[in-house]
Amino acid sequence: MRRAVCSWLVLAAIAVPAAAFGQQIQINKENKTIAITTSDQAEALADTAVLTVGFHIYGKDQDGTYADASKISNAIMAALQSVGVQKGAIQSYDQSLSPLDMHSEGDKEHFAQGSRFEFSQSWKVTIQADAAADILHVAITAGANESGAIDWQLKKDDALEAEAAKKALEHARQIATQMAEGLGVKLGALVYASNQSPQRNVFVGSVTDTVTVAKRKNLAPLAISPDRITKSATVYAVFAIE
Repeated sequence: MRRAVCSWLVLAAIAVPAAAFGQQIQINKENKTIAITTSDQAEALADTAVLTVGFHIYGKDQDGTYADASKISNAIMAALQSVGVQKGAIQSYDQSLSPLDMHSEGDKEHFAQGSRFEFSQSWKVTIQADAAADILHVAITAGANESGAIDWQLKKDDALEAEAAKKALEHARQIATQMAEGLGVKLGALVYASNQSPQRNVFVGSVTDTVTVAKRKNLAPLAISPDRITKSATVYAVFAIE
């Protein structure tokens, strides 16, 4: 929701009743300006996806667990590269080989089944947004049973921030024009402006698939749609009046 707070900057002021949106107006004949603080936003469909791909396995001994992990790790990497994902677009995020704790609630079931070690590994894969579903499908069918978190991004989000700031400034000018007309004066040139673009909250969706590879082979990719990226800007603008 947009908010606008407007004031006529003064040294010695004469109070005027607030306008419809709760603005506080002050008048001074020597310092003839109107200052507006207002916000606006712009949005665009994400064109980039940073996809989390990873797997988690258990084993009876350290060497065997590591050997199985190595096979799965290399199979996932080979699968990604086979569909055109470049090495430079794949960054290792985390990898860990560790013993299970028989006293831990999370490990008791696996310990009872004979497992003594666990291994996990994950990567961040940067791809075009419209390829996210297909790349995720390829990774899961290659053994990536802990995958799916997506950070949706724009390659040029600074352009979206600039658009939001432009819209906020236009909004400020509209409000200032209405106020000037109501006071029987003419709005002049913009004499000062500043803006602040708040950080966007990143939406992250996730999928965890533990079904065996054999059962996944004939499945179609998931239905995944890119997120819309929203950038907000708050502008403080000072206009002269005539």
